[in-house]
Amino acid sequence: MGVTESKDTPVPGYDPTGFFCEIISAAERGVIPKAVVDRLRSIETKELSERAEAASRELYNLGITFTVYSDRTMIDRILPFDVLPRVIGASEWETIERGVAQRVTALNLFIRDIYHDQKCLKDGIIPADLVLGNKNYRKQMEGLDVPGGTYVHVCGIDLVRDGDGNFCVLEDNARTPSGVSYVVENRHMMQRAFPDLMDDIGIRPVDDYGPKLLQAMLDVAPAGPMDPQVALLSPGAYNSAYFEHIFLAREMGVPLVEGRDLLVENDRVYMRTTEGVEEVHCIYRRIDDDFLDPEAFRKDSLLGVPGIFDAYRKGNITLANAIGTGVADDKAVYAYMPRLIQYYLGEDAILANVPTNICREAEGLSYTLDNLEDLVVKPVGESGGYGILIGPRATKDELAEFRAKIKEDPANFISQPMINLSVCPTLVDGAVEPRHVDLRPFCVTGKSSWVLPGGLTRVALRKGSLVVNSSQGGGSKDTWVLTE
Repeated sequence: MGVTESKDTPVPGYDPTGFFCEIISAAERGVIPKAVVDRLRSIETKELSERAEAASRELYNLGITFTVYSDRTMIDRILPFDVLPRVIGASEWETIERGVAQRVTALNLFIRDIYHDQKCLKDGIIPADLVLGNKNYRKQMEGLDVPGGTYVHVCGIDLVRDGDGNFCVLEDNARTPSGVSYVVENRHMMQRAFPDLMDDIGIRPVDDYGPKLLQAMLDVAPAGPMDPQVALLSPGAYNSAYFEHIFLAREMGVPLVEGRDLLVENDRVYMRTTEGVEEVHCIYRRIDDDFLDPEAFRKDSLLGVPGIFDAYRKGNITLANAIGTGVADDKAVYAYMPRLIQYYLGEDAILANVPTNICREAEGLSYTLDNLEDLVVKPVGESGGYGILIGPRATKDELAEFRAKIKEDPANFISQPMINLSVCPTLVDGAVEPRHVDLRPFCVTGKSSWVLPGGLTRVALRKGSLVVNSSQGGGSKDTWVLTE
C-alpha cells in the first residue's frame, strides 16, 4: 500500500500518488527514523537545486560518465545524479544482505553443476535445452574446475519494491555487472555537497569496495605464488563503462590493462611493463567471453588475448567472473531460480522473484497472449531496458506487433505483471517529485560472500516512466543503509 501526502512529506506539496515511498512509507512503518525525514525537510528546494547544479558540474569535471553508442551527437554523458538519497533501514538491509548472498551461493552451485554433473538437468529442475542451448553456454568449460568453486565473483542482483513494500528480485547480473563506481562516487559527492544532511545519522560506509574486491581476487588466485599479481582487463576507452574500469583499478590498486598489454607464453599470462614482462595470476575482466580469446572464441576479436583460455584451463590464471557465467544472466533461467535455491540449498528464497510467465512453456505462452495488455514482456537476451513491452501503456498497434513477435519466437520472451514500483523524492526541474526506483546490490565472492551496504539506486527521471536504465534516460541516487 502506498501513502499520500502527510505532515511527514520531505517538502510541502510532495505526493507519492499512491505508490510506496522509500522515505515517507518507510518512516511511517518505523523502518527508518522520522528524524531522517526532518533532516531532508531542513534544506529549501532552491538551495537543493543550487547544490545539485554544482554537483553536476563536478561530476563532469571528474569525468564520471557513461557512453551511449546510439546517440551520434554525444558520446560521453554524465549519469544524472539526484541529490535526494534513498534510505534503507538496518533491519530491511539485513534481509536484503542475506537474500543476495543466498542467491549468489545458489548461482555458483548451479553454474558448477551445469559444467560438471548436470544433475539439475537430469532431475528436471530446469529444462536442459534452456541451458545447453543458451548462447552463453560454453562447452569449453565442461569439466573445468575453478578455484573454490566460485564462478560468479562479482554479482549485481536487481531488486524492486512492490506496492506493498516488499523487495523482490527482478534480474540477476552474473556476467559483467556494472555501476558500482557510481555507488562510491555518489557517496563522495554527497559527503562534499551535503555533509549537513549526513551528520550523526549513522550511515554504513561504501569506501571499502575496492579492498574487498581485491581480497576476493587474491582468495581465488592460483595456488603457488607468494604475492599474486592481479590486473583489471578492459576493452579500452571506447567501452561504455571505461570510467568504471579506471575507477576500480585505482580502488583495488592494480594495473588497468587491455588485451594488447598481455601475452601468453608456455600457458602463462604476462603483462608488458616499462621494465619488461611480469606474470599475472588473476584477472578481473570486463570483456565478454566472445572477445576474450580469438583462439578459443571469436576469431575476429582484436580485444582479447590469444592463448589465455589455455592458460586458464591449466590453472595458471584465474578469470573473474568465470567464463560461461552468462547462462545465469538469462531472463528465462531467472524464472527457475527459486526452484534452484530449494534444490541446492534446501531453503526457500529469502528474496522472491517477480512472478514470471515463461513463453517457451505452453501455459506461460497462452497466459501471456491472453493478457498481453496487462503484462510487461521482455526478450530474454536483452539488457539495458531495450526491447521491452509495457502492456498497460502500449498502443493497439504496439500490442499487435509484439504479439506477432512472441508467436514467432516464444522462447525469446518472458512476461511479468506490471509492478507498482516504489518511488523516492527526486529533484526534477527545481521541484521535488516522486520518481520510480530500483536497487542493484553488489555481492563480491572469494572464499566467502560480502554484500556492499547500499548498492546502486537507479531512478527513472521521466515522469511516470518505469525504465531506470542510464541508456534509457535514468539517473542514480546515493543509497544510505542505516547502522541501526
